Formats: sequence, C-alpha cells, structure tokens
Amino acid sequence: MPILLLIRHGDNDVFKTRLAGRLPGVHLNADGLRQAQTLAQDLADAPLKAIYSSPLERALETAAPLAAAHGLDVTIHPGLIEVDYGKLQGRTYKQLKRMKVWQLVHRQPSAVQFPGGESLVELMQRTARMLDELAAQYDDQQLVACVTHGDVIRMAVTHSLGLDLDEFDRFQIATASITTLALGRGRPRLLNLNQVNHLEWPKSPAP
Repeated sequence: MPILLLIRHGDNDVFKTRLAGRLPGVHLNADGLRQAQTLAQDLADAPLKAIYSSPLERALETAAPLAAAHGLDVTIHPGLIEVDYGKLQGRTYKQLKRMKVWQLVHRQPSAVQFPGGESLVELMQRTARMLDELAAQYDDQQLVACVTHGDVIRMAVTHSLGLDLDEFDRFQIATASITTLALGRGRPRLLNLNQVNHLEWPKSPAP
C-alpha cells in the first residue's frame, strides 16, 4: 500500500472570518508561512516519492518549502482542489450560519448541494477517484504528500473508512496538519489523523 500524507494548507487571513472556497488571491499569512517551513523541517527525513497540491495559492505556498527540501517538483492535481462552494464562497461565517444549506452541512451532508457549486456527493466521488488514481500509481510503502484543504481531507477519511457521508463533518482537521492513509488493495488504513506535532522519520543508514 502506498502511504498518503494529506496535508492541510497553512493559515491565511481569509478563512478565519469568511469562507475562502476557490477565491483567487488567498495567500498564506506570516503564521502560515512559518507553518509551511515547520512542515518542511518535520518531513525533512521522510522518503517522499512525490508531492501533489491543490492549484490554489495557499496550498501551493504550503507545498513549496517541502518540495525545495526534497528537490521535488510540485504536481498540481485537480482532485485536491477546495470544494466548489458556489455562491457561498466569500460570505462571512455569521452570514453562513443563517443559511439553510450551511446548517445542512452539519446535519445531513449527503443532502448538500451548494448553490452554483458542487454537492458533497460529488466531492466524495472526485476524492475517491483521486485516491484510486494515486493508489494505482505508487508501489507498496512509497510515501506521497498531498497538500489540500480541510473538507477534502475529511472526505478522504470518510470514504477510506467506509463511513456514511453524513459522518463527514465529525473530523477536525487543523491548518498545517497531516492525516496519513495507507492505500491499495483491500481496505485503506488510517494511520493517523490531524497530526500537528513534530514527526520523526528514521534516517537512512550512512553509506
């Protein structure tokens, strides 16, 4: 089974007050840049085979120090992009709390269709395709990093564990956290969830 590190992007100034969604120009703030550097340091000894990212700026900026540390290119994968929240993106959380569709996200995610955007059923389908694609591309125990967004990671865990879509909202995914899945034939395995502490990797033996 290849091992997938699902990394949520670092902090930015937009997500604290409003739904960033796919808005352009949402960059990491100073804290987010520090988080990206810390991730690169924590994973310095990880034997990464590849690094994938959402095409949005905050994800690419999180992936950049990690890629530089490993001498790898960042490959944009469309399956890692943030949920298409449609007309909801850019709204404040105060506004969202008054909307029935947002209340439904926390009550019955399987029934959610974001106006002008995608449904959470569609999110699960594209997340499943992305996981299957990566599982088929890499060998047993190969380590692959994917920098993406909180709801994509929640859905990846929900799908991989064979849970009902309505369990989707029960997982906490912090910025700059790592969630690890072992993929491949048979049932995927959740190795860790929402890891925010320093990770240690065994160093290769000296030649």
